[in-house]
Amino acid sequence: MVVNLEFIRAIVTAEEVLLLDPLCQEVLTFVDQLRQQLAHRSTSKHVADQMVSQDSEMLSPTETDEGSEGKLPFEFQVLEIALEIVCTYLDSSVAELERAVIVSIKNLEQVRSLKSNLTQLLSRVLKVRDEIEHLLDDNVNMTQLCLTRKLIQNQQYEALSGEEAPNSIISTASHSSRIGSVVSNYLNEKDVEDLEMLLEAYFVQLDGTRNKILSVREYIDDTEDYGKIRLDNQRNELIQLKLILAIASLAITVEIVMAGIFSLNIHCTLYHIHGIFGLTVGIMTASCVLLFIILIGYARWKKLLWS
Repeated sequence: MVVNLEFIRAIVTAEEVLLLDPLCQEVLTFVDQLRQQLAHRSTSKHVADQMVSQDSEMLSPTETDEGSEGKLPFEFQVLEIALEIVCTYLDSSVAELERAVIVSIKNLEQVRSLKSNLTQLLSRVLKVRDEIEHLLDDNVNMTQLCLTRKLIQNQQYEALSGEEAPNSIISTASHSSRIGSVVSNYLNEKDVEDLEMLLEAYFVQLDGTRNKILSVREYIDDTEDYGKIRLDNQRNELIQLKLILAIASLAITVEIVMAGIFSLNIHCTLYHIHGIFGLTVGIMTASCVLLFIILIGYARWKKLLWS
């Protein structure tokens, strides 16, 4: 069995595990759990070897399973440890990114960086999830992963083949039927069911991790949309302010033009009227204010401004 899950890369047989980079920081937890598992494995393996080596009676796979009921085969235990560590690592990574997103929600640039990390993490989770799903859909591959069953069957087959067969036809037929029984029991449904239940459990866990990543990414998308809405609102407010200032500048410019006309050095009878200056300034100012109000009302009527 070749295991290639994230940072765990190993070759698993029915009796041993060959690891790539066992001293890597991420693999140390897997190595520690494997050592504990192998310590419990030695006793059960010794008992299984005694059962297989009996010459008087051949034990079927069912009888072997009864001796270790409730325990998965060695390769399944190794696969379970690997899946547990990988799923725990991915789930903790998602939780860490989720906390970082909540803390950095006001900084859109950092949120975008976290979103990129979430996308990469999602692809890693989907890769492991799809591999498990592909394996669940192929019963032949799951059967081939029953390495302990294969080892026991091969040992039983070799033990039967090494027996001194009598010359009688009856003994030969009995010997052939026993070998056929071994071959027929080669595909044991219980082992496949155990592996299927194991893979389904971690498939559900990975699916939950995927949903959590999608929810966090959706939260980031909503936050980005909210930020864009706020920026658009501020931009609109600036445009409105610019429009109001432009209208005010127009009204003031009109009053300046009128003042410039009256400041020309030309003969005018109004210059000789007492108090005409204050009245003229008041009329011009009132006209400019009225012009400003009319333009503001027109802009609101056209929905260029809103309160």
